[in-house]
Amino acid sequence: MSILIDKSTRLLVQGITGRDGHFHAVKMKEYGTHVVGGTSPGKGGSTIDGLPVFNTMYEAVEKTQANASIIFVPASHAADAIMEAADAGIKLIICISEGIPTLDVVKAYRFTQLKGAMLIGPNCPGLISPEKSLAGILPGNVFKKGNVGVISRSGTLTYEIVYHLTVNGMGQSTAIGMGGDPVVGLYFRELLEMFQNDEDTEAIVMIGEIGGNAEELAAEYIKKHVTKPVVAFIAGQSAPPGKQMGHAGAIISGSSGSAEGKIAALTAAGIRVAKEPAEVPVLLKESLPNK
Repeated sequence: MSILIDKSTRLLVQGITGRDGHFHAVKMKEYGTHVVGGTSPGKGGSTIDGLPVFNTMYEAVEKTQANASIIFVPASHAADAIMEAADAGIKLIICISEGIPTLDVVKAYRFTQLKGAMLIGPNCPGLISPEKSLAGILPGNVFKKGNVGVISRSGTLTYEIVYHLTVNGMGQSTAIGMGGDPVVGLYFRELLEMFQNDEDTEAIVMIGEIGGNAEELAAEYIKKHVTKPVVAFIAGQSAPPGKQMGHAGAIISGSSGSAEGKIAALTAAGIRVAKEPAEVPVLLKESLPNK
């Protein structure tokens, strides 16, 4: 099994005629994702690489029976795109767009909750269930089908750690890049619960970074509710206080959100924390002797 996406996922690309939307629509389709079309206001009725283009999500969902969408539109329109997808009945929305004002994201996220939709991102690389479906900008060639669930705040670190897992013979059930903004949709707790309930996920890798208290809250949740082995890695261990490290959410002030604090919380909850990305599969193998 996997979580969130699989072979039954029917994906729409919002912004399909733009440079990034078109490029990644083709890549996702080539991977095997069931991309059923896309939207681009004013270009409805046309096709792009054999995929139908619609003016609105309402029309697109009605004509394609899509159940997921991925957003490649400018930041100024991205919050509206999220809300239009949710209002049209899409249940899983992946927002790749970055630079969206935080208050816009708060409004859009609240709207998705009211509509019963799940949001991943914004400012995220998306997700993949290897050999089943890819919805995002992740490099599909480094992923391998298997039983390790991956949750990450960092896109590039996801690729690096997954590469180490794959070359060590440890495939993935689903890998998710949650996004690095201060406000995003699905986060550690919800995704940890999904992996805990997925019968084919045997272990979980959690990739965190400095800023906020999400990893500390995740550690508390894991201690109480997760029985599967969890290995973590925290990026930004050498970041000075007050320094922003790439992501808008990766800001530390004094001891708040520091790598040391996060590692201490995870260790106290019985979670093994890798000192470097290459150590993740080593610690996993020790947690899963059959590997």
